[in-house]
Amino acid sequence: MEKQIEAIATALKRRHAVLFAGAGISMSVGLPSWKTLIDHMLKDLHIDASLMQDPSITYQAIAECYRLEHGSIETLCEWMRETWRVSPERVRDSELHRLIVELNFPVIYTTNYDANLETAYEVYGKPYAKISHARDIACAPAGVTQLVKYHGDFDDADTLVLTETDYFNRLSFDSPLDVRFRSDALGATVLFVGYSMSDINIRLLLHRIWSTWQQSEYEGDRPQSYVFMFRPNPVQEAVLSNWGVSVIKGEGQNAQDALVAFMRDLGKRIGCCGD
Repeated sequence: MEKQIEAIATALKRRHAVLFAGAGISMSVGLPSWKTLIDHMLKDLHIDASLMQDPSITYQAIAECYRLEHGSIETLCEWMRETWRVSPERVRDSELHRLIVELNFPVIYTTNYDANLETAYEVYGKPYAKISHARDIACAPAGVTQLVKYHGDFDDADTLVLTETDYFNRLSFDSPLDVRFRSDALGATVLFVGYSMSDINIRLLLHRIWSTWQQSEYEGDRPQSYVFMFRPNPVQEAVLSNWGVSVIKGEGQNAQDALVAFMRDLGKRIGCCGD
């Protein structure tokens, strides 16, 4: 792990590192899990929660049913805006969010719909540009961290990747944000944090990065990608390694403490983060 952390630190110093932040980051400040969102949709649809015991039913399918029933997901977005709202004080008290800001990644991708990362930059007075549309890419100022809302922003229901149709549409990997990510992944070290590798969408994304380099015929020049995981299993490590993704094993009492310790170590190596 020593060599892996040092490699990420070197990439950060060179401004050639990209952070990809998942649900674990938002849950660290008390946001509900995906199960809470699923339970809300099922209740609204008057469907018994036992349906989720059927392995063929996914939360994307439930969201698709919700959209068909209501004609849109705007009502769901309104519920998420209210339920997933965290005070600036709560974000300020989060060491993890402070470390993310202080590490000063030039680009941060997130599949989270909430605004906690934006709030973190605001409470620490750091400039950023939020990107959720193609037009945002064109208008983003240079020299500030770009926060790319890879699966959309619940302040704009049209950007959300939530339903089954949304995910199927993204399988082609050719939306403006996908094109942007492919470009970043070709030239930078990518660090994934806050994800469970059981998430098929992230696994597909990692596979796509690998496939892009395979087709380029320059796989040997690929910047290394990393995923931080709390106690990964051998199967996960083997599959990810085959895709050119190194697993960084978290140590500690729980996943959040392990991630904070890792980010703190990373910050010390580049001399940016205080205690």
